[in-house]
Amino acid sequence: MKTKDIKFLEIRHLRGPNIWTYRSVIEAIVDIGELEDYPSNTLPGFVDRLNGFLPSLIEHRCSYGERGGFLRRLEEGTWPGHILEHVSLELQNLAGMPGGFGKARQTSVRGVYKVVIRAWHEEVTRACLEAGRELVMAAIEDTAFDVHATVERLHDLADRKLLGPSTGCIVEEATSKARRIPAIRLLSTGNLVQLGYGIHSRRIWTAETDRTSAIAETISRDKNLTKCLLQSCGVPVPEGRLVVSATDAWEAAEDIGLPVVVKPLDGNHGRGVSTNLSTYKDVEAAFQLALDEAGEVIVERFIRGHEHRLLVVGGQLVAAARGEEAWVTGDGVSTITQLIDTQLNTDPRRGTMENCPLNLILLDDDPAVRLELARQGFHADSIAPDGQGVLIQRNGNVALDVTDLVHPDVAAVASLAARIVGLDIAGVDLVCEDISRPLDEQRGAIVEVNAGPGLLMHLKHSNGGPRPVGRAIVEHLFPKGDNGRIPVIGVTGSYGKTVVCRLIARLLTLAGKQTGLACSDGLFLDRRRIDSNDCAHWDAATRILMNRAVEAAVFENGSDAILGEGLAYDRCQVGVVTNFDVARHTGRYYIETADQVSNVLRTQIDLVLPTGAALLNAREPMLVDMAPLCDGEVIYFAYDAQLPTIIAHRELGKRAVVVRDGLILLASGHDETVLAKLNDIPLTEGAQNIPQIENVLAAVGTAWALGISSDVMRTGIETFFIE
Repeated sequence: MKTKDIKFLEIRHLRGPNIWTYRSVIEAIVDIGELEDYPSNTLPGFVDRLNGFLPSLIEHRCSYGERGGFLRRLEEGTWPGHILEHVSLELQNLAGMPGGFGKARQTSVRGVYKVVIRAWHEEVTRACLEAGRELVMAAIEDTAFDVHATVERLHDLADRKLLGPSTGCIVEEATSKARRIPAIRLLSTGNLVQLGYGIHSRRIWTAETDRTSAIAETISRDKNLTKCLLQSCGVPVPEGRLVVSATDAWEAAEDIGLPVVVKPLDGNHGRGVSTNLSTYKDVEAAFQLALDEAGEVIVERFIRGHEHRLLVVGGQLVAAARGEEAWVTGDGVSTITQLIDTQLNTDPRRGTMENCPLNLILLDDDPAVRLELARQGFHADSIAPDGQGVLIQRNGNVALDVTDLVHPDVAAVASLAARIVGLDIAGVDLVCEDISRPLDEQRGAIVEVNAGPGLLMHLKHSNGGPRPVGRAIVEHLFPKGDNGRIPVIGVTGSYGKTVVCRLIARLLTLAGKQTGLACSDGLFLDRRRIDSNDCAHWDAATRILMNRAVEAAVFENGSDAILGEGLAYDRCQVGVVTNFDVARHTGRYYIETADQVSNVLRTQIDLVLPTGAALLNAREPMLVDMAPLCDGEVIYFAYDAQLPTIIAHRELGKRAVVVRDGLILLASGHDETVLAKLNDIPLTEGAQNIPQIENVLAAVGTAWALGISSDVMRTGIETFFIE
């Protein structure tokens, strides 16, 4: 390419840990053509135009580590690949995805760069990258670019594709440094997420979990049944009954005593609920409103006070929020609709996006608001007198945190209500005048118990920081510091990977673990092959991690999989690098040197948990150099027990698996244990096949790191045959 342009040659999604970072990224191969000869400081007006498009770039610290660092690089001169990285990241930030990892590195081909940015969602990040290219080119060519419209489009896309705020806060807590519980999004859109791996995994869907009973959820949707169950257990609830017509609703209201509440039997989010009704006309209109929302209607005693939402997780009160009535004040000039737009809908907490705790009030879409106005003698186009307050909405505005004010008796009643319905996570709605007093002192009552409660009101309220609701749910699912992990073993290297994986899986199966294996020979559950295709890739590995019967998992990871997809797991118990042959890895993905190959294979070692171990071939200097990168233990294996690396390692009291006099030895410091004779192991071909001997040593070292007994290891290697 010989033009001043930026072109994408390839764009790939690295869905898991990769050579760049532990996180998912988009890696773009970018050709800048003639722009290689035109750094930013040689393009007249470019820096000013770019800064005009995105003034928030001043926050990018870049290599200088200080505010304005990137702008300094622009003034000094940097290239479009680097600029594209920062612009794309900033577009992500403006679209609601703050922070993020980014890199730009030149390849061996002049003018061709790898640009890497954190991928919150593949489709969203691709869109930001492509928009970033258009913006940079507009700044280069001095053409118009609508930043506002672009950000709005990207923000809308992110809102549709990313996890919702309730699910997001749970996943963020689970994957935090404090917990390090792995997470797998089970659908590309939607909020179904798996936390943990295999047999120890749990699932969430917003604020519902795999412990949320279907019966309990059904009960919670039936408001009358919920009330009957609560009442039978002594929980205060408002008197009321089902009604079949407006006339029946009025008769019920008279029997209960005015004022009353009319609401759908099966509803949520306050839709179709009308409160404080005292006339036949109001009850009749409210009945129709509730009927339109759901098939059945209930009339209840109106309870004076504020609506409250109490979040109960695992029987414990976690957070509480109080609702506020929504009012506008007339000015003698503006219509009610205009007052709503200027006095209520300008509240930053209100919006149509999922991350807004309060909804916009839109008269055309909300018959309950129109009914409330009609009761006061107003309609949408009415002009309220100057200074007169107009009630717009009685409920649905829960956004004031009162957690610290909740009386212990009230918390106990809310917890009991959740248990009666059978919900592990419940949003308990109650009405009372003072949440700091027991309900029976003020005729307060619980009006609903909801499954899958929204968490946003506890994360974005009007008086303080967020409540740790995500942490409470994670601790409920994974008590006592459990991290939801199973033993995960990853094997990479230049050759021998498949054999090592097959043998490790065999040893784990013999040790009593239900073992999943994804390798070049296929996909296995214990000894059963369920897919005979090459399964040494991300999709197959993820299938294993999602299988809730799997107790241990073994994965083959070739360099092409690491470079083209990333790894399917976030961390591993054991990482194995079998050997190192540069020629087997170069010529693809712009990998040309031994150092670059080493950087690819070390990805496996970077993922070893602090409680885990790395198995490294001691005869390979490039692999020995990886040892300091391991967060856990390093166990060397070698055919030659006298290698200097082995001797020095053992002098430090550390472990190695070696061969001496035809025997496999488990060495720990100066201690040695004979495991088996090479001649008794079919794979070694009478102790003559040294590469296969090294494969056996790698597998034995892995089993040793996993605590598998010597008897099981011996039996496994002496009875293992290649099919």
